Amino acid sequence: MSTFKHIACALLLTLAMSASPAAALVEPSERLADETLEARARALSAELRCLVCQNQSIDESSAPFARDMRLLIRERLRAGDTDADIRAFLTARYGEYILLRPTMRGANLLLWLSPLALLLFAAAAMWWYYRPWRARPPANP
Repeated sequence: MSTFKHIACALLLTLAMSASPAAALVEPSERLADETLEARARALSAELRCLVCQNQSIDESSAPFARDMRLLIRERLRAGDTDADIRAFLTARYGEYILLRPTMRGANLLLWLSPLALLLFAAAAMWWYYRPWRARPPANP
């Protein structure tokens, strides 16, 4: 009976560990002493893409580039930059690809609206294709 308890505990522990959210990879040496600045840094890190991993934020990535970016954000926060200043700096340096949620202006607007335009085009094409069949009189047998 005790073997069953050990197996059940191991299974529950494994499930609990796998169900927990992924921990951010911010090292203790990177953390800021000021909690409000650290919270701002974490929020900014969650919004920025790791250019090495490409589908992870720099907050989640273990790549050396992501660590450098996290340190850069904290350095600029200590210097007194606002969140918008830091986003603008990084966007100017790396392009809008660094933003996990790109803005809806310029060339990005075309990318945001193209699925809607494609859907409208497909609906218009189907209406145009099937319209003559409805207008025809029924055939006489």
